[in-house]
Amino acid sequence: MIGSEATPLLLLISLDAAMAIFYHGENARVVDLTFTMNASSIYWPGSPDFNFTILNRNEVGTHWYETNYFATAEHGGTHLDAPAHFSKGKWRTHEIPVERLVGPGVIIDVTSKATTDHDYRVQISDIEVWETKYGNIPEGAIVLMTSGWTKRYPDKGQVFGSENTTNPETFHFPAFHEDAVEWLIQHRNISIVGVDTPSVDYGQTKTFPVHQLLGANNIIGLENVAYLDKVPEHGAIIFAGVTKLYDGSGGPARVIAIYTTDSSTYNTLITIGIITVVLSLLIFRFCRL
Repeated sequence: MIGSEATPLLLLISLDAAMAIFYHGENARVVDLTFTMNASSIYWPGSPDFNFTILNRNEVGTHWYETNYFATAEHGGTHLDAPAHFSKGKWRTHEIPVERLVGPGVIIDVTSKATTDHDYRVQISDIEVWETKYGNIPEGAIVLMTSGWTKRYPDKGQVFGSENTTNPETFHFPAFHEDAVEWLIQHRNISIVGVDTPSVDYGQTKTFPVHQLLGANNIIGLENVAYLDKVPEHGAIIFAGVTKLYDGSGGPARVIAIYTTDSSTYNTLITIGIITVVLSLLIFRFCRL
């Protein structure tokens, strides 16, 4: 028990140290990768519209007081797919380990390909190109496709690639190929796969194989991730905050990237992470003896 409690504590200490390094560096950058949630937020057909109602917004005695009510489907705007979304018995939203919501960012840019082929799907070869530049995808990575789709949001016709935004059979937008996701699952230890489009499966899918693969392997999905063109392909830390919704299959997410233009700072961050993981494993093993 002591070891299992010490491990997440050390991971949190590591995260605090990493944050301190970033925020005290002159070259630190923080990028919001989230679309604002409002009446224009895009949902998959069949979901109810976003609802925001003002309950109080006035002077009360000597002070101002505001309170509101909002209602939303889980899967709308920038949002997270819990593994249970497409896989029975896998993690629901409240069960996702918090350490799986933060990790090294791997940004795979297929903008040029998606521009000419709206049905483009990220291939194993795209991953290999990234690794040729930056080395193997790191442990616990958050792998995100950027296709240039951010500029289309929130125009439903542009985002879904169809004039008929209520019929998924007409949709055309890029995402991941199931072979590429299968390769990531088999060869790399990743935490999240995400896209800047409405779905990790491309618009013309009929069976949602990527959703099924991710769910079956307890890997999280992110959809409608914004402004990925503002984040380097390598070197960022990605945070995917989501409401800890009991029994949920997902939820609206606040996705944030933190990076530095000083490579030595990033290397220090990675070193701290490696040391912390090693110490955590040693402590866990010692306490189990």
